[in-house]
Amino acid sequence: MLEKKHFQRDATKVMEWIDDYFAQLESLPVKSKVKPKAIYEQIPAAPPESSEDLDQILQDLSEVIVPGITHWQHPNFHAYFPANSSLESVLAEFITAAIGAQCMIWDTSPAAAELEERVMEWLRDAMGLPANFEGVIQDTASSATLVAILTAREVKTDFRANEDGVPNNLRVYCSTETHSSIEKAVGISGIGKKNLVKIPVDEKMRLRADLLEARIREDLENGLVPCCVVAAIGTTGTVAVDPLPELAAICEQYGVWLHVDAAYAGTALLLPEYQWMIEGIDRADSFVFNPHKWMFTNFDCTAYFVKDVDVLIRAFEVLPEYLKTKSRGLVNDYRDWGIPLGRRFRALKLWFVIRSFGMEGLRKKLRHHIALNEKFAAAIGEHPEFELVIPPFLNYCAFRWVPQNETDEARLNACNEQLLDTINKSGKLFLSHTKIGGKYVLRMVIGQTYVEERHVLQALEILREATKMVPLGRPN
Repeated sequence: MLEKKHFQRDATKVMEWIDDYFAQLESLPVKSKVKPKAIYEQIPAAPPESSEDLDQILQDLSEVIVPGITHWQHPNFHAYFPANSSLESVLAEFITAAIGAQCMIWDTSPAAAELEERVMEWLRDAMGLPANFEGVIQDTASSATLVAILTAREVKTDFRANEDGVPNNLRVYCSTETHSSIEKAVGISGIGKKNLVKIPVDEKMRLRADLLEARIREDLENGLVPCCVVAAIGTTGTVAVDPLPELAAICEQYGVWLHVDAAYAGTALLLPEYQWMIEGIDRADSFVFNPHKWMFTNFDCTAYFVKDVDVLIRAFEVLPEYLKTKSRGLVNDYRDWGIPLGRRFRALKLWFVIRSFGMEGLRKKLRHHIALNEKFAAAIGEHPEFELVIPPFLNYCAFRWVPQNETDEARLNACNEQLLDTINKSGKLFLSHTKIGGKYVLRMVIGQTYVEERHVLQALEILREATKMVPLGRPN
């Protein structure tokens, strides 16, 4: 049994395990190679009746669990978008777990509420968001976007949907490139997926404002009610930046809530040279980005900002007798700013990261990743058998393999699918894919906290070598 008196002894063992893990991380396969149920079958069918020794638990952690882990902190992890961490954030998570606070209202931990309020102001000001925006930490951008759509729903129905149910004529608009969480949120909100209107994009993969306005007008003529537009600052497939000023003008004209989803690319707003991406944000109603993606803060930590906090609270406030306090109205009770009642002390790790890196350190790290991506993209562009499908942007590169003399698009797609499978099975590198204009495209994201130039050069070499192992791409 792990008694309190043994805390220092056992904590030392855990810290040593973590230190060993990071020391050997580069030697581990980036993507787990286990087969389905391989881990499950190694775990006893029944829990132990008696206490087990920590040494045995840690041994099983190493031998049973680690082989089934895909290592998101591995410097050769370039798939999806990062969920990166940092030593500073890890240390803060230890303290958060030790404190074990349930931070639903100010009274349950005043410091948690007030630290959250302040670090949200730090982020708001550093990113160039309007001074009248107020922020709250949600778990994920999916939850934050659901909060935005629910709030928009209540505003559009004069706050009757929570009471009477959701009318079936509300409409939500986004581009065809917008994240799948929008569709999920529209379904959960009761608006219904059939009322999600996906607007085509232009040659830069941005939502076409002219087509959006035409669709809104058409819906109004047909008795439908435009409720919310979701603009993307950095789509998942192409990191496209929707034309915010044009979209904001349309939303103002037709009285539609404008939510800005910058889940991944929002971190780049810490760099003044990228704040052009949110020109017009002062006319938006809500904004979200994930520090847990590219700001070196452990998952989960999502920053959600809203222009009118009163309508947010009105949409989510429920006040049972046991939550009534004398401090109410004088402080922020963040359980009224989102879906769950219970809340973790997420602000602590964000505070640790911002203070430990400093804004200068954060900006330096981001610019380093962007520079590495530029080098990677240049090497891809110069290689005779690779091509950039779209221009590189931030720390993201979309490219594909084009074997010599191969012009058939179906075969090219098959070649690239096999190439990706070959690379990921090797355990040396982990990439993901998307489709752009029907082309099967490999995605390279250079955002791991401790990635170095040598890792990028290694990725290029792995790519070149992997092409030799794909039979579809070579003549017999």
